[in-house]
Amino acid sequence: MDMKTVSTIDALRVDGDRLWRSLMDLGAIGATQKGGVCRLALTDLDKQGRDLVSAWAIQQGMTVTVDQIGNIFMRRAGRNNDLPPVMTGSHIDTQPTGGKFDGNYGVLSGLEVIRTLNQHNIQTEAPIEVAVWTNEEGSRFVPVMMGSGVFCGAFTLEHAYAAKDTEGKTVKDELARIGYIGDQISGDHPIGAYYEAHIEQGPVLENADTVIGVVPAVLGLAWYDCVVTGFESHAGPTPMAIRRDALQVATYIMQEVVAIALRYPPYGRGTVGSVQVMPNSRNVIPGQVTFSIDLRNVSDATLDSMNAELDAYIDKLRADTGLGITLQRVSYFPPCAFHPDCVSQVRNAANMLGYATMDVVSGAGHDAIYTARVAPSGMIFVPCKDGVSHNEIEDAKPEHLEAGANVLLHAMLASAVVVS
Repeated sequence: MDMKTVSTIDALRVDGDRLWRSLMDLGAIGATQKGGVCRLALTDLDKQGRDLVSAWAIQQGMTVTVDQIGNIFMRRAGRNNDLPPVMTGSHIDTQPTGGKFDGNYGVLSGLEVIRTLNQHNIQTEAPIEVAVWTNEEGSRFVPVMMGSGVFCGAFTLEHAYAAKDTEGKTVKDELARIGYIGDQISGDHPIGAYYEAHIEQGPVLENADTVIGVVPAVLGLAWYDCVVTGFESHAGPTPMAIRRDALQVATYIMQEVVAIALRYPPYGRGTVGSVQVMPNSRNVIPGQVTFSIDLRNVSDATLDSMNAELDAYIDKLRADTGLGITLQRVSYFPPCAFHPDCVSQVRNAANMLGYATMDVVSGAGHDAIYTARVAPSGMIFVPCKDGVSHNEIEDAKPEHLEAGANVLLHAMLASAVVVS
């Protein structure tokens, strides 16, 4: 590559207005009155979104392939198509009260990279692809990050196909109904490197007045179901000293979850997000409480230590109170460290473009967690207003979205290698 080519490439920038229009056009499918989006996985609205994005890709001369779990791969050819593609992407399904940017930005910033390369007649050695992963949110079907999970072998296609929504409809039937069961075997698709651009979904970048988050890792998480069993009785006649109050004991555990997280800064997280009280009556001492526990940290070692402290606390509480307490781990996602080469490409691109950066460890799960199992992967974060996501008021500044797409463009070009 000669110096003139290098200068031309360094000067490349995406069209921020075009990217914003694409986000708004996609956001109109399933738009809500509060300005958000409800486009659940494998619904008619999801089909409309998939069809629109695929049509945009075809307009850019890309070929579109769909695999058996409905993942969409939109490919721009390279000079050497025997090389594995440099891929970007995310998801376009949303939460029931979701926003326009979560996931959608990752897909459409990838499409904007393609539009920019086409506009300037830039050829790459390796092909470039944009992926749309199926059912990342998990709001209609469980498990979350389904498409990328099947792709990397975290669980089987049959397990995903059998998942049902609240109406008893299966993933396989709904994929077939909307016409998105493809022929390609899931995972039978090489990736040379994977980059995912995303809104941060937290307040760190905005609070630091920083444009680009370089993501070295994603927190691991352990989910538990805890059940405390006491004995329900009348709230009036039963003296305090002889009560077997399941809720009172459960609150001790809930407070300890938070205390454990605080003992493991800066990345310790501890949350109780779901609670069911039985019989849930105003004048009955609760006989049973079932609640969720969510522990997160950046390494297996710290998560193991947090788990050990939780186990020890519950063992002591069980002995002290005489109540039955069970703790079952129902899900585990190990911490994910992204590939140092991809992290460096993101950092180098941001520095070349003159954007302020900081490292941000992600507290949320993303499809890049699964692609990292099969290919070098990295992520780019941009700020979102007040750190709010999974909410209809989710918002981001156009100039920040443009900046993230510029970083994505140059990180991908560094991996795909521009032909002189």
